[in-house]
Parts: sequence; C-alpha cells; structure tokens
Amino acid sequence: MGLLDGKVAIVTGAGHGIGRGHAMELARHGARVVVNDLGGSVGGEGTSKDADLTVKVIESRGGVAVANYEDVADHEGAGRVVAQAVDEWGKLDILVNNAGIVRDGAIWNMSDADFDAVMRVHVQGTWSPSHWAAKHWRARSRAGETFTGRIINTTSGAGLVGNFGQTNYATAKAAIAGMTQTLSLELHRLGVTVNAVGPAGATRITATMPGAPPVIEPDDIGEDEFDPMDPATSSPLVAWLASDESQHVTGQVIRAVGERIVWMRGWTDGPEITNGGKRWDATTLGTQLATDVFGTRAPGLRY
Repeated sequence: MGLLDGKVAIVTGAGHGIGRGHAMELARHGARVVVNDLGGSVGGEGTSKDADLTVKVIESRGGVAVANYEDVADHEGAGRVVAQAVDEWGKLDILVNNAGIVRDGAIWNMSDADFDAVMRVHVQGTWSPSHWAAKHWRARSRAGETFTGRIINTTSGAGLVGNFGQTNYATAKAAIAGMTQTLSLELHRLGVTVNAVGPAGATRITATMPGAPPVIEPDDIGEDEFDPMDPATSSPLVAWLASDESQHVTGQVIRAVGERIVWMRGWTDGPEITNGGKRWDATTLGTQLATDVFGTRAPGLRY
C-alpha cells in the first residue's frame, strides 16, 4: 500500500521545478494528480502546455496524472481545476498551492503593475483554489461523509524573514503564511488540515537572481538520489503532510531546505514591559525598551 493510495490531488504551478517535484512525489505514493500549470514565464507572461511535461514524467514512472492549464488566480478558473479533479475521479483530497511568479526590483524601481501581478498569482492563486476546495469538502461533510482533506500552501524564506528587492514577493509569501493559519481554524471541523511549506532549490525563479546555480528539474535527479539544490527536496515533506498520518498537524509553517527540515514558530511573544496601568510616556519609553526589551542598553542605565 502506498502512503497516498486512493487519494486525489491537485498541484498548481506543477509544470516545472518545485511543483513538478511535488506532483511526482504524490504520484509516487499512489495519489492521482491533476497537474495544473498556466505555462507562463517566470514573470507570468504567456501560456503554454508545460503541465504535459510533468504528466509524461509521472506516467513514465507508472503514476496517474492529467494536465490542467487554468490560471488559478482567475477565480472561476480555479473552480474549474477543482471541478476537473472531481469529474475525473469523484472527489478531491489534497490541494497543493504552489503557483507563483517573480518580478523583482527595489521599491523605487518596482511598478505598481509588478506588485499587483505578483500578489495576484501568489495570494489570489492560493485563496481561490482553497475556496473551491473548501466548498467541495463542506458539501461532503453536510452530506454526512467522514473524510480527511489537505491544503498545503507554499511560502518562502523571503516572506518569513524578508529579502531585498522583493517587497511584492515577500509580502505575498507572508500573506500566505497568515492565510494558512486562518484556513486551519476555519476548516478544522471538516477534518481538513492546512499547513505551509517553505521549499528551496535551483528553479527558474531562483535563476533570475545574480550568481544563482543552473536550473534543475526534479526528473533530472534519480528517485533515490540526493542533491541539496533539487527542487524536490521538500516534496517528501509535502507527501507526508498530504497523508492521513499527519492529521494532528495543522496551522504550521515548515521550511525544507536541503537536508534540513525546520519548524518555523512565527510571531510569538517575546520580552515585554508594563507600565502599572498608566499611559506610556514617549519621552521615557525609549529607555525602558532599550534596557528591558531590546537589550541595547545595560539594565543599570534604566533610570
């Protein structure tokens, strides 16, 4: 028995790179996969049938997959992706939101069109498929069916710690982390878990950065080989999160970089100060913050 036997999955942005790696890994463990990809460039221009490439790789390895060319940032188009999975195999179990583009530039050089385009693909392109998947699962639950569902979103180190020249991309990826936590609360009663993975690898997106290594496609690497720059290094984590074994894990952000898997704790309470129920005084607040919160001033200089 495979880890995902009987499961039906959608992977968006799966024509190349990380998305292709996820689709291949899910199929390897027995899932039937809708391989979605608009087929655009790294900057989001144009269309093609790149999803066919991934389907051929999966089929050549004995898996089952179909291609889909919808723009998942188009709300109705995202609905058609979910509908294809249901029409093809009767249900949807797993949604991996991976589609993304980059249009980098320092804020003084970035156009509002470049900001909007990146936000649209990453944020709307995660929310819309999740919306249609949630409606599907809610209908099944209302019909009395018991099942498990999975949404696995794609965030990035840029969204978690920032990156120069990526105010659009980093903002979008941070938004996806917040969306993940909220969706995990909304869908919990349906038996659906929602988590986010921050992957890494030598992809078409990283190749746009100065000094980046050449692009690697997951099918260039043997199924049991390891290359820390393989875009599929995070795919085993995605497959496990997609499985029934992970039912206890939801609302989490996990990075998978090379051989490392890191649980990200996000925004948590750190050192704090109180003022005895009185209003803060801006003229003395700085000293209190420096000594008791930031640690940039010796405590003996508090007063």
